[in-house]
Order: sequence, then C-alpha cells, then structure tokens
Amino acid sequence: MIDVLLVEDDKDLALSVADYLSFEKIHCDHAYNGETGLNLAKQKNYDVILLDINLPRINGLTVCHNLRSEGKDTPILMLTAKDTLDDKEAGFEAGTDDYLVKPFAMKELAMRIKALAKRKSSQSRKLFVEDLEYDLEASQVTRAGEVINLTRINLKLLELLLRKRPEIVSRKEIEETLWPDETPESNNLKVQFYQLRQKIDKGHAVKIIETVAGHGFRIKGGK
Repeated sequence: MIDVLLVEDDKDLALSVADYLSFEKIHCDHAYNGETGLNLAKQKNYDVILLDINLPRINGLTVCHNLRSEGKDTPILMLTAKDTLDDKEAGFEAGTDDYLVKPFAMKELAMRIKALAKRKSSQSRKLFVEDLEYDLEASQVTRAGEVINLTRINLKLLELLLRKRPEIVSRKEIEETLWPDETPESNNLKVQFYQLRQKIDKGHAVKIIETVAGHGFRIKGGK
C-alpha cells in the first residue's frame, strides 16, 4: 500500500481523488490548508505528497520550500490550475518533483504517484545521517555540531552516497558522477574515500562510510 498526503482545499476534488486512489491501492490522508499539511508532512513519512499551490494559511510553494529546507526528501507532486512556464518554474524552484495541471485524469495521477513512490526526492536541501548534516545551500557539512571542511570532490561524493542511502553505489557510478568527462587514474577514488573517512569518521565511534567488497560503497547508519 502506498501512503500519500493530499493537501487540497477543494473538498469535493479531495474526496474524488481519495476515492479513486483507494481503488489503486493508494491510501490518502487529507489536509484542507497549508499549515495542517505542513505539520502532517513533518510528523509522518509519506511515500508521496500531493500539493495544491493556492491554499489557505500557507500556500503550496511555501509548504514545499519549507519541507525541502528541513531535509524532507518525500517526492512532491504539485496539483494546480496554474499552467504557465513561470508557474511551473516557481514550483520546481520551490522543490517539487512533478507537476500536474488541473483538470487531470485520475489514471494519470495514480501512474505518477506510483512512479514517484519508488524513489526519494533529489530536491531536498539538507541531508542527514546519524549526527552528520549536509546543508547543500550553504555547502556546509557538520558532524556532532562541528564544521567539517571538505573539498569540492569530497562534497560531491558525500552527496551521492547520502542521496542513495542505504543503497550500495558501484565504483563505476561514483566515477561517472565525480569525473563525467574524463577517465580517472586508478587510485583517484581510493584517495577520495581516504580523505572522506579521515574527515567524517575518524574520532567517531559510529563509522558511517562502508565498503561492500565486490559491490561498491554506501552510507550506513540511522535517521
């Protein structure tokens, strides 16, 4: 069962959406204003958030931006009557993953929800694991509250691993991400992981960077 949060002030539309989605094995919680929707999105881990733009109390763009600023990586699909390129640009800049213009076909909505539910959003502006935080907007990494100075390549590697967590990331994917236009020397990746471990894991009881022999690398740890 897929769990979604629908934030929509049109009660008739909200009921129609919830009824249809139930037949698609999609459970739908509902909020009629942006403030309630924001609070629910923070309290519960939904698979997808369906978000109208014109909402009472807090508009959808602000809700989306707030969630991304706090590190929420739940995929967000904006449902709105606004269909200009400027409107869509504003939505994507706020952190939405997809955009569906009203009126829409319920079948298409369900298809998009199922596609989004299979992944985390790449729009989150803060990434967390254990006591480590990466603020992408500030390009700042901290662990246990202490700032860690990382190189540009270190940061790129850490972001890739955090976004893929808890999946194992292959050596090939890492090298193609870090050096897309060149073939790196054989020990380049080894050097990057050594630097990252020295700066992030050294001196900490919990080690979060793990080598999975024969498969690749991953970030392990809680929250």
